[in-house]
Amino acid sequence: MRVIRVVLTVVATLLAGLVTALPAAAATPSVDPITITGVDLHDGMMLRSGSTYYLYGTQYGCGFEWTVKTTPFCGFGVSTAASPGGPWSPPRQLFSPTASSPFAKSTWQGLCGDPGQGCFNPRMIQRSGWGLDDGAWILWFNAPTDYSRSRANAYYALTCQGPAGPCGQESGGATIKPALYRCGGNGDFSLVIDLPRPPMMLCTMPDQTLSSERLTATGTSGNGEGAAKLAGMTNTEAPGAYRDPSGIWVLTFNEQNCGYCNGTGTSYATANSVNGPWSSPTTIGFGAPASGHRVISGTSCGGQSRTVVTLDDQPYEFIDLWLGTRNEAGAGIHLEPLTYRGPSAPGRPWAPFVTWTCQES
Repeated sequence: MRVIRVVLTVVATLLAGLVTALPAAAATPSVDPITITGVDLHDGMMLRSGSTYYLYGTQYGCGFEWTVKTTPFCGFGVSTAASPGGPWSPPRQLFSPTASSPFAKSTWQGLCGDPGQGCFNPRMIQRSGWGLDDGAWILWFNAPTDYSRSRANAYYALTCQGPAGPCGQESGGATIKPALYRCGGNGDFSLVIDLPRPPMMLCTMPDQTLSSERLTATGTSGNGEGAAKLAGMTNTEAPGAYRDPSGIWVLTFNEQNCGYCNGTGTSYATANSVNGPWSSPTTIGFGAPASGHRVISGTSCGGQSRTVVTLDDQPYEFIDLWLGTRNEAGAGIHLEPLTYRGPSAPGRPWAPFVTWTCQES
């Protein structure tokens, strides 16, 4: 009997050692992906204010066609819902396309529609917990024609009456051409909340590199603090970022610069601060692809990454499910949870993020 007890003790000890040696179970997202269809809002963002969720985007339903001159500019819209999955209200415009741009000395139709270059990337922020801290709402977007005409930065900041607008000088607010020193280009961008400091602007430069610039206390211009060529990336666009619970900042971006693509990669870099410096993991080996380890998803769930949105403390990659056409009124939106696990040791499976499921909600 004593021998049996000894054997059982040894077996139990070995089994315990095996269990201890096994890697910890992979973290899983606490929430499901979100897919939104049938809402004519694109290349935008989502936020929560109070108990209401707001979805912002560029509209195409009036007939806008990218790169077609004298095409109608449909404007930017906002929809509301009680949950991120909807149902979403019919979009309402944040300002009229017939309103004026004082800087361009034309209507928004004349700036965004007539040249065919469009206006994109509506980004709404609230001046709360930073800067003037007065609760004011500010809408940013980019108008590439300003840059192509005079090399002026392509961005605008409009003060709004609330998270659902209306915005700009015709509604009693202000239409501002921001002063920018590091983000003086024309590309896709994000405004990253970094309390208690003003947001950090992440922008795509004309040479398809990424830059950053801290906003002023008013949130309507840049203060010159920032960096260029983030993580050394080229041929990229659509940066977004969030602070992981571990304290690490995660920057995501579209790995290839292209228009209305439905299957480009989403990659990432990390830093200890949104100020940087940012670095991406490298892939080693003979003839190894440079992008290998930094790619989160090679196809972005069949779409194109746009920015990062954080809803109820959960970061998501905001993905446009483009159709690959000049008019994208029918394109969908997909929000894929971002769950960062960190790099793996050499010789172990590489899985810095929980694998995207791309499931349709």
